[in-house]
Amino acid sequence: MCSLIIPTADHLMSYVSALERGWSPDNLNVHAGRDQLLRIQLDPDGFVASFIDREARGGPVVLPDGTAMPRLPGIRLWIWDGEFCGSIGFRWQPGTEELPPHVLGHIGYAVVPWKQGKGIATKALKSILPYARAEGLRWVDLTTDPENIASQRTILKNGGVLLREFVRPRFYGQSNALLFRISLLST
Repeated sequence: MCSLIIPTADHLMSYVSALERGWSPDNLNVHAGRDQLLRIQLDPDGFVASFIDREARGGPVVLPDGTAMPRLPGIRLWIWDGEFCGSIGFRWQPGTEELPPHVLGHIGYAVVPWKQGKGIATKALKSILPYARAEGLRWVDLTTDPENIASQRTILKNGGVLLREFVRPRFYGQSNALLFRISLLST
């Protein structure tokens, strides 16, 4: 049974193991895993503390094309079943559901390949929605690739509705994506 946990130093080695096995927390940055291993090596405590950033103090976010953009408040939790299963994050702009153009969705998640197909992402998404509701949001937006049927199913099982297909901005490579919305008013 998986649950969401706040990242801690006690659980860090399981996270490191997933990175060393080739898992990446970011499907748009092929170097994310390697970069995180380096950050962990340099400052493990600072790395773990960076997952909860409700005041957006973590500095700018570097997009896949190298552009640096302001960070939004956010939290990233680990999906855990006795060992690391993946991560799920929620980011928001205080006082509104709207997101700046460089932020493609409120929620992003990634499950390690060896635990996929077990409903872990579906449960994790359901479990993070109360965090968005607690910030006063009426809905959250999520994006996925048109080919990522598993992610689409995860979103749909959590009440997501397809809003439209769109082309990601240039700093994300102008690839096609699907925009979904989950209402928080009725869940």
